[in-house]
Amino acid sequence: MKCPKCQADMITLELEEVEIDYCEECGGIWLDAGELEMLLGENSLQVTGAFIKEKKPAEQKIRCPACRKKMDKVVCGNTHLDMCHRGHGIWFDKGELAEIIALDDLESKVLDLLNNMFRNTIKEGGN
Repeated sequence: MKCPKCQADMITLELEEVEIDYCEECGGIWLDAGELEMLLGENSLQVTGAFIKEKKPAEQKIRCPACRKKMDKVVCGNTHLDMCHRGHGIWFDKGELAEIIALDDLESKVLDLLNNMFRNTIKEGGN
């Protein structure tokens, strides 16, 4: 799969039976439909229910790596994400998945696993 942000080849990593597509170039993460919910478990509705579609996004829209259509921009807290309007998945720029997880104080288990997986690059945000 090609990264929707920088077009580099992405690698697939497995985290608790969830396949995460990760871009080593820009640090972005693609989660297919349902994978965020699998990672968050019973707390997923609290997080995904907080997604609000941006009417006039400031950032340029990127294309879904599955269907190649421009994705919607959604906001959750102060985090702006890219979500396929056809339901294929969600794109997280570097650090955004950690921001979403931290919104609901789910940091302990999931964030520890992500930090171990990506050698502590998740919490660094865009740096």
